[in-house]
Amino acid sequence: MRARIVAPTRRERGPPGGARRRGWSARAARGRPAGSRRGRGYPRRSVTVVDQLRADLTAAMKAGERERVGALRMVLSELQKAAKDGDGDELAVLRRERKRRLDAARQFRDGGRDELAAREEGEAELIAAYLPAELSDDELDALVRDAIAQTGAGSPRDMGPVMKAVMAAVAGRADGRRVSARVREALSGR
Repeated sequence: MRARIVAPTRRERGPPGGARRRGWSARAARGRPAGSRRGRGYPRRSVTVVDQLRADLTAAMKAGERERVGALRMVLSELQKAAKDGDGDELAVLRRERKRRLDAARQFRDGGRDELAAREEGEAELIAAYLPAELSDDELDALVRDAIAQTGAGSPRDMGPVMKAVMAAVAGRADGRRVSARVREALSGR
């Protein structure tokens, strides 16, 4: 009977190079670099919208939610198309897709197709979950007041510069129609 020759494990060999090197500790002798923690999971990193969408898509597929899977695939496809075209603003793509769904729902309602309108509104709500929270009316009014004071506008004819300043401050956290209505109301009420 022959004896089996077994190579020593890393623990038996010790750290590479034979002697203790800088950055190696007793943990290194057990096969893990210094500073690593067992059982702590992967290092924390920020999760992008695409990563979150992929995780939610996988969960929806496992749960058998067909409508949710279809909506998530469509949004993920749009995000990938935008990334391929060089438009890296994920939130702008999500806002655009949400707006498309809401417009389609309004058109379906006008055409008497309430079931399709409800489906489109559901997709819009799903997309809205990935967007930052909308500004409240009070916050939006404060931004409008600040922009009017900053630009020195006094009549509805000065709406352009005010809208430019407010939309820059809003940074996509409010719909343009809503902002426009608030600016028009504030300028005509002066």
